Amino acid sequence: MYSGITIAAFGHRRQQFKIGFKQMFSTLEQKIMKALRGVMNGEGDVVSQNRVSGLVIKNKKDVFFVLEVDAGMDGARMEDLRLRTLKAVQTVRGVGRVDIVLTAERTAAQGDIAATRPAPDPHGMDKNPKLTLPIRHIIAVASGKGGVGKSTVAFNLAVALSKMGKSVGLLDADIYGPSVPRLSGLSGQKPQTGEDKKLIPLIAHGVKMMSMGFLVEEEKAMIWRGPMIQTAFYQMLRDVAWGSENTPLDVLVIDMPPGTGDVQLTLAQKVPVTGAVIVSTPQDLALMDARKAITMFEKTDVKILGLIENMSFYCCPNCGHVEPVFGYGGARTEAQIRGVPFLGEIPLNAKIREESDNGVPVSEGYYEAIAREILSSL
Repeated sequence: MYSGITIAAFGHRRQQFKIGFKQMFSTLEQKIMKALRGVMNGEGDVVSQNRVSGLVIKNKKDVFFVLEVDAGMDGARMEDLRLRTLKAVQTVRGVGRVDIVLTAERTAAQGDIAATRPAPDPHGMDKNPKLTLPIRHIIAVASGKGGVGKSTVAFNLAVALSKMGKSVGLLDADIYGPSVPRLSGLSGQKPQTGEDKKLIPLIAHGVKMMSMGFLVEEEKAMIWRGPMIQTAFYQMLRDVAWGSENTPLDVLVIDMPPGTGDVQLTLAQKVPVTGAVIVSTPQDLALMDARKAITMFEKTDVKILGLIENMSFYCCPNCGHVEPVFGYGGARTEAQIRGVPFLGEIPLNAKIREESDNGVPVSEGYYEAIAREILSSL
């Protein structure tokens, strides 16, 4: 039997371990910030100029942070600053991998001549050229609002296309709420960096996958402004080894964030998008926002490959009674009005929810049928 003194001593040692772990983690962060104070940019260092934000340490050693640069900074200076920042952090003892996201959110100082000129590109994206990627087809899976099952659809469409013999990638562009790590069963895993300094996507169910959820802790809130999101998305397109010139990827499915914001605009402006798939539930409230998504893609000359009606109906597994919980047929009717293909219905199904939570593809054949429809239009 343990004595009260022994138990108290054990509790004390455990508390000391907790304190020691926190101090070790805090010390590593402090060492990183100290190293960054040695990275000069003009008359000051990157820390005193408030250019470093969103610092995250994952797996006790892997470092991720955002480095903000001036929108008017030329590419050579920007790359020089990035490399010096990277080298400074890599020299810190205990640091493993280092990932830096550049964002041109800041304007130059008031005394800078460039600051007196009009800023035609306030988000700093004009400095990033249009991308020529080793990808044959890029398909955006989008919705006008969240909560309609878009990520589940995107994931299962990617898996279905892979089963048809295509080389497929899945990019989780929902930076604020990445779902692909959980859907794919890859939660907690992180990508490695290849010899060409590009991230090597993780693979699950025959699909190459990349998500911000692989780079930061699952519970970490991404408190980023639009320009930071744009830059992160651009880098996940450019700096991930999706394919090569000799072996291009057949299809990249992009799980878009809800709405019609910065990521959608960056996608339309920077890469040749084959088409967009719009996901909606049947009720008018969801269709109102789905119409906005369709209009946005049409204005940016992106072809609408079709509409999917998700959670179309509920079928009781005991008696077979069908209940249109959110109404029925709204997406089909909208597709007819818009003159775009209707790709199919996916029911509200407990099995879909269970398999998605367990990180495995949906075993029912709904997505295979939709994938065939999409392939036939490419």
